[in-house]
Amino acid sequence: MATSGSGKGPSAPAVAKDSAYDKLKAAILDGTLAAGAALVESSVAEWCGVSRTPVREALTRLEHDGLITRSDRGLVVRERSPEEILDIYEVRIVLEAAAARLAAERHTKFDLIRLERLIRRGEEIDPDPDAMADYNREFHRAVWQAARNEALLDVLSRLNLHLVRYPVTTLSYPGRWKQALLEHRQLVDAITDRDASKAAEVARVHFTEARDVRLRLWEQDLA
Repeated sequence: MATSGSGKGPSAPAVAKDSAYDKLKAAILDGTLAAGAALVESSVAEWCGVSRTPVREALTRLEHDGLITRSDRGLVVRERSPEEILDIYEVRIVLEAAAARLAAERHTKFDLIRLERLIRRGEEIDPDPDAMADYNREFHRAVWQAARNEALLDVLSRLNLHLVRYPVTTLSYPGRWKQALLEHRQLVDAITDRDASKAAEVARVHFTEARDVRLRLWEQDLA
């Protein structure tokens, strides 16, 4: 078995473990494994093409991520709900405002170049839901990185996993894409000016509106 310093790559068990985790996570996020689906260890191992040990470890990681939960039927894919939307955004609004504040205080010249390039790219994107969602994630990750706080970046990345489980992007809501681009511009301007209070306020308003749109989309799905 190769060690981490041998240059021969990871061991087979490590590959199997990561493969099971990545496959299961992707299936949950893209809806292949629907909310409420039971995750029986033996069946999952057969589906992933690995033994039960890496599947057990993958399920433990997914439970830690909050993507699966325990029920009277065992482990299941976590259900979606308006209460979860409110919980997620209650935390996200605070954290995104903190990231924006820190980005205004700690950004580098390279961060500003990257953010300006993303602003220009956003203005050229066709109104395709997947393209808009991918761009939006990249833009906000650039803000997180400009904050220069690895713990904050890690928490926001984990939190974002829960939102990916909701398949329809808020940017597809009528008028939201145009408004989001305007708010992105305001956020970058505040970061550039090192106006920490303004950056935090723009981020707070931006994600409060995203929360409200997400709830409207939930109501439409029920209609």
